[in-house]
Amino acid sequence: MFPAPRILVVAVAATLAVLGSAAAPAAELVFTANLDGAQTQPEPIATAAKGTVELRVGADGKTIGYKVTVEHLANAAAADVHLGSPNQNGPSVVRLWRGNSVKQGDFSGVLAEGTFDAGDLTGPMTGAPLADLVEELDAGTVYVNVHTSDGVDPPNSGPGDFRLGEIRGQLTK
Repeated sequence: MFPAPRILVVAVAATLAVLGSAAAPAAELVFTANLDGAQTQPEPIATAAKGTVELRVGADGKTIGYKVTVEHLANAAAADVHLGSPNQNGPSVVRLWRGNSVKQGDFSGVLAEGTFDAGDLTGPMTGAPLADLVEELDAGTVYVNVHTSDGVDPPNSGPGDFRLGEIRGQLTK
């Protein structure tokens, strides 16, 4: 007769554990980076420009909110999320900002802000679920690159003209 109450206690405890975990909302993941010329590859770039980026993975895992803020960046042309470790360049997988035209001259402020989902993934991540990008973020193999262009050849002639990226930052939790 004694085994029945023990089974009941175990069953009630298991049920409460399941209910408790189902009721708890998923935590929002936040990844951030400081952007500067020292992190660019294959060589650091001497520039006064700097910035920050924040990616917030929604609790449902279906969207990522972003905000890119820069200081003293001349001729901003684009901002992208790339796959790659801190010491390598990699393919772009999300376009965060591409102005209709270059922001001529010195710019400080919010360069780009919004959200994206799996449908916005490009390059090697085209058609992949957003969870694949989140896995790369967790692994530390994602960075943001902000490109500049003065619109005059040759490219990469100095601050405000680094078409492959003037400031960069590796995203971490």
